[in-house]
Amino acid sequence: MEVVIKRFDELTVYELYEIFKLRVSVFVVEQNCPYQEITEEDKESYHCYFKDSSGVIAYLRVVPKGVKHAEVSLGRVISVHRRKGLGSKLLAVGIEVAKQKFLANTITVEAQSYAKAFYEKSGFKQTSKEFLLDGIPHIMMQLNCNN
Repeated sequence: MEVVIKRFDELTVYELYEIFKLRVSVFVVEQNCPYQEITEEDKESYHCYFKDSSGVIAYLRVVPKGVKHAEVSLGRVISVHRRKGLGSKLLAVGIEVAKQKFLANTITVEAQSYAKAFYEKSGFKQTSKEFLLDGIPHIMMQLNCNN
């Protein structure tokens, strides 16, 4: 398994295709949630993913502060093989990228409510009441990087 960290303009068209294919297959098709999956934030972000011989197997993006939220944020966190630890490993990579590339003091996520415990394991704390985003329950969570 290889970890890849690239800015949008460094991705090949094949990498971008695999990333978007995975994101759409889960966040739009599997979750039956029609929404604009590909956003302007993609162009400003670092894209972090694990790949193996089958292709992209886990992905997230690290968005600079002021682009989506006041703080650096993580988004589109997904793993092909769920409950195998890949998501947690990639989340740790994303946190390090946020700290190193964007000097993050705080990292924000708009987490699907069911994933609250997943983020809490990495130190994120809930900072909002539950709200609907594209018809799916979410909560805001933050990680203080100075602890």
